[in-house]
Amino acid sequence: MTADIDFSAFFDATPSPYLMLDTDLVISYVNTAYLHTTGRTRDQLIGKYFFDALPEHPGLRDGAQQNLRASLRRVLDTGEPDTLVLQRYDIPVPGRPGGFEERWWSEIHTPISGPDGKVKWIVQRAEDVTDFVHSRHARQLTETFTEREKGMAAELYARAGELHRLNEELRSAHARERQVAVTLQEAMLSVPDLDRHDDNIAVRYLPATTSLNVCGDWYDVVDLPPDRYAAAVGDVVGHGLHAAAVMGMLRSALSAVIRAIPSPAQALEVLGLYARSLDGATAATAVKVLIDTRSELIIYSSAGHPPPVLRHSDGTCELLDQATDPPLGARLHHVPRPQAGLSYTPGDTLVMYTDGLIERRDEDIDVGLARLTTALVQEGDLAPDQLADALLTRLGIPRGSPDDVALVVIRL
Repeated sequence: MTADIDFSAFFDATPSPYLMLDTDLVISYVNTAYLHTTGRTRDQLIGKYFFDALPEHPGLRDGAQQNLRASLRRVLDTGEPDTLVLQRYDIPVPGRPGGFEERWWSEIHTPISGPDGKVKWIVQRAEDVTDFVHSRHARQLTETFTEREKGMAAELYARAGELHRLNEELRSAHARERQVAVTLQEAMLSVPDLDRHDDNIAVRYLPATTSLNVCGDWYDVVDLPPDRYAAAVGDVVGHGLHAAAVMGMLRSALSAVIRAIPSPAQALEVLGLYARSLDGATAATAVKVLIDTRSELIIYSSAGHPPPVLRHSDGTCELLDQATDPPLGARLHHVPRPQAGLSYTPGDTLVMYTDGLIERRDEDIDVGLARLTTALVQEGDLAPDQLADALLTRLGIPRGSPDDVALVVIRL
């Protein structure tokens, strides 16, 4: 099988400097890394005799630079590759006539034969190892190194420098992506209606400790005047920008639907239809509650989500688990979602959360639920803001966990 490869694109993508010469030592190609290393443009190199484009430093008397000319001649004569280890070849300084900059190289000259078997091209790979040569450790090592060991040391130095550069680029890209992600997440989780319930509702949002500080968990609070409001939490599988984008679309859609269709079950039905059209949303979960302050009633529906917990003023706890259904996009065909309701007494506390709060590896989810209800029984008299922090501490995740956590505490 013959691969269809654009070799110019390949060499331009490689971080090592490459140059190609014809048999007259005229430069026919240079890659981007070579231009960057030598500080030259293509017009200054392409079509030029090598030693005119990059002339030898006339001030050097030890003949070191002549080694490069001799190496190229050996390749032409023998048809065999040739290596120069820690070879000095100074570079003319642009804009400074007669000025040269000291440079050291680790070079490999590789012949390419034509159809007649004779050398047609020479490929030069020239790694700049000047910094290595000037380093204190290099001076100590090369006093006892053989020529082969010197070459290996120079090659390792070049690869290490290349790796360092790539790491810096990755770190910079990661920082930029993280800043974009955090800004996106903050914008999507902004809840204007939450300010109207400042004393009665507390929220916490802890992305997984291994993520970019963005995730697919979310919460929402929507005022439905005159005497109702709705709250929701949800979870999109995964972390990072894609999960955050899916989360934002689902959250915005549900926030809009609940304003037009106050029924939690019907709102989740609409959201489920929408989720089936989104890549990455089919396994998303959500729970929606409608709180009617006049009738003191909680109406709720869950799409594959862990049940909220209602802590009564007398210290008992009740799970909202009577209206559960599969995740949002799990069904291939539309089926009405269930809905349930229960009464509350002013002063009761409703806790909604994502699975990162209670789930632990190698532990049944019921154990985590029991841990949450026990903490609620013991800490439930605290104000919502204090209670939110106490729950995170009691469940062992005050600073985050391997999974994302969204938490909503509502004092009814």
